[in-house]
Amino acid sequence: MVKRSGAERRASTERRRNVTTLAAAGAPPAAWAAPGARTGTVNDPWARFGWLMAVVWLIFLIYPVLALVRSEAPIAWVVVGWVALVAFAVFYVVGFLYGMRSGGGLGNAPLPMQWVTFAALIVCALLSVPAEGGSALSFLPFIMSFASYGLTRPWHWITTGTAVAVTALCVFLLPGGISYLSMLAIVALLGVVNTVSTWLILRSIEAERLGLELATSEGREALARDVHDLIGHSLTVVGLKAQLARRLMDSDPERAKAELSDIEQLTAEAIAGVRTTVAGARGATLVEQLAASRDALQAADIDMEVAGAPDALSSVQALTASWVLREATTNVIRHSAASIVRVAMAPGSLVVEDNGVGLAVGSGEREGNGIRGMRERAGAAGASFGCASADGTGTRVEVTW
Repeated sequence: MVKRSGAERRASTERRRNVTTLAAAGAPPAAWAAPGARTGTVNDPWARFGWLMAVVWLIFLIYPVLALVRSEAPIAWVVVGWVALVAFAVFYVVGFLYGMRSGGGLGNAPLPMQWVTFAALIVCALLSVPAEGGSALSFLPFIMSFASYGLTRPWHWITTGTAVAVTALCVFLLPGGISYLSMLAIVALLGVVNTVSTWLILRSIEAERLGLELATSEGREALARDVHDLIGHSLTVVGLKAQLARRLMDSDPERAKAELSDIEQLTAEAIAGVRTTVAGARGATLVEQLAASRDALQAADIDMEVAGAPDALSSVQALTASWVLREATTNVIRHSAASIVRVAMAPGSLVVEDNGVGLAVGSGEREGNGIRGMRERAGAAGASFGCASADGTGTRVEVTW
């Protein structure tokens, strides 16, 4: 066995410590993304640079800026307006990032800081009214979007209805309010867009959750069948040999000892089989399996290269991908005599290839249990499975959805 340095062992330990957090990185970015999808994903570009989305939309605060520049209100209110404008921008960006990374809102209960941010946005908008007048309506689209994506569904409706009502009152009751008619159209249109988009996101989250539950349930059933078959067969044989040993105890002690030795061996094999099955079931996430495969391959003196990230696959796809990766790793270690394994992940795709001796093409041998199992598991998940190989050129396993 190849010994690893202390740094390598510490890196492996760190990978395993972060497995639970990183495994959730499969959800696609949409507003604040799926609840909790980006928690702790330090290396995730969306979590690191998603604030740019919030900053880009701040361009529409140009209208309050122009209103403050042209304002004829007392200087004190103009100063308050500038401070409120800057504070609004800061609260909006920080609130966007916090909601995106913490997973609160949009299907999950909002965190206290999100409620504080929402209230702060409203206060900043109100403080701008004396200096900006009707131009303060430009803050409403930001407040509406924050409520839609960062708070609860009822607050989406409350905020949208209030924003439309306030804008309509300004248009029809204030002198010269007709000039804000375009803002009323924008607010109403944004209300429709937020309603539809958040509904689609919630439906997607629910569908993903149901799919994950279904895949988990099927995995548990498969595990139960494997354990049942293993234990059932072993216990049947052990029972028969125990009866035989009991009958031979007096008449043929030597043969009875041989039967007891067989029972001991069968029991050890059964225990090892159960442990192997359970250990395989525990490798439920793709991130965990990547770490486990890397450790196993390193122990066999095989290098592993990874292209892409686990979050390229959805949570449901990652379940099947992790199972296929585990089986492919086992096959490489047992049969390939490879020196390197390359794992590539892309949206809807997992590829595992090695530079080993390849399969025995043309030998007439039937497809092994490992490959057949991967093919069946991929088919059950609605994916296509391919295994290409040639003597001396390695083996390529590919799963695509």
